[in-house]
Amino acid sequence: MPNAILECKSVSKHFGGLTALNQVDFHVERGEVVALLGDNGAGKSTLIKCVSGVYKPEHGQVFFEGKEITSQPPSEIRDKGIETIYQDLALAGNLDVGANVFLGKEKKKQLFGFIAVTDDDYMRHEAAQLLARLDIHIPSLKQSLDNLSGGQRQAVAIARAMYWNARLVIMDEPTAALGVPEQRKVLALIRSLRDQGVAIILISHTMSDVMQVSDRIVIMRRGKVAADMMRADATEELIVKHIVGTVEGAA
Repeated sequence: MPNAILECKSVSKHFGGLTALNQVDFHVERGEVVALLGDNGAGKSTLIKCVSGVYKPEHGQVFFEGKEITSQPPSEIRDKGIETIYQDLALAGNLDVGANVFLGKEKKKQLFGFIAVTDDDYMRHEAAQLLARLDIHIPSLKQSLDNLSGGQRQAVAIARAMYWNARLVIMDEPTAALGVPEQRKVLALIRSLRDQGVAIILISHTMSDVMQVSDRIVIMRRGKVAADMMRADATEELIVKHIVGTVEGAA
């Protein structure tokens, strides 16, 4: 597929006698929001972990920007431009915004010419510029993340992905446990990333989110792709039928 930034071909993954993924074909185009849906145990998380390098598939291949990344470690896959934002965000609540944007890749400076310390001012300045570009408003970047709202923490996680030039962002339940205003802000951020050409895989059980921001919907059931449809062709009723397997001809 010439415009696909990510392509999974016949990916299979087993855990003992359990088949978690069975010959899955899946792709995401540049600047596309793909909602990846399915009941618990359908294979969504396993597929994402095969893409992000957490799992090694027994069969099949994963390609990113035309190059095979199957079985590469998570650190290499992140360096290539794939960022996964899990539901727990993997942020450090005791650190400020700048430190979280640079988490694991802290900027250092020399104190007295020979003592290496973190350059907090640089990290906050870079974070401030990035947040402004994404239209994210946080009153003080010096406060710890524990003092921010859920939506603000989600925004910081997204900002961190963008700072390190993510070209594909995987979001796992990004609006879970958020109030309605914060949900709207996160959905606006997803649209903003798409407008900047970033591809997004959205895992969500919130149907309204899926209908608002997705371009295409892929539904998994029992380790296989049960449906792949454009958002314009989808209804909530049809999606639910595919998830539970009541569509005529569904496995």
